[in-house]
Amino acid sequence: MAYEEEKNYLIPMIYNIRKDHPTLSLRAMYYKIKPTHFGRDAFELLCKQEGFSLARKLNSIRTTNSFGVLRFENLLENIQLKQINQAWSSDITYYELNNTFYYITFIIDCYFRLIVGHAVSQRLTTEQTTLPALKMALKRRKHYIPEDMIFHSDGGGQYYDKAFLKLTEAYKMSNSMCAYAYENGKAERINGVIKNNYLVHRNIKSFSAFRERS
Repeated sequence: MAYEEEKNYLIPMIYNIRKDHPTLSLRAMYYKIKPTHFGRDAFELLCKQEGFSLARKLNSIRTTNSFGVLRFENLLENIQLKQINQAWSSDITYYELNNTFYYITFIIDCYFRLIVGHAVSQRLTTEQTTLPALKMALKRRKHYIPEDMIFHSDGGGQYYDKAFLKLTEAYKMSNSMCAYAYENGKAERINGVIKNNYLVHRNIKSFSAFRERS
């Protein structure tokens, strides 16, 4: 069970890493990610099975092609945004520090394109990524959001984890997922700005400093 759960966390992140580092070897990626339930050989086999070997072109790979557990309709498609708290969008990205990948989870309000919640973590688990980010967003909105507010994501395992869905259900959110990474562009653009235009220019030398300045 833990193996399958971590697999669903890993695949979208590996996809993002491979886009940014097309020549990074699977072995080097393994040591940077340091997965909990995958040994080196099992990790490399997973990457090969999912098409993440160096020779594979990534422009047609679906980030959700192996999840298959739970999918939600893309509710953001063709919607007209008129106000705050109409739709939130979330994404998880990585940041390399001391030859290790760490992770940032952002939640943005799609109308104002402002960050309402975030989390910085050493692991990709729901408890370290999407849950604390969503709890922060709810706290900042004083736990008041309209019923059926859309919560949109790329469909990674952290977004259909039971604990996460229990929280979205408690606030009567409408879960939404995209089939392709580019359909979650609002959150991905924020990730890119924070990581490449902000964090890269700060003198970050430790995870604690990374967490403090994110």
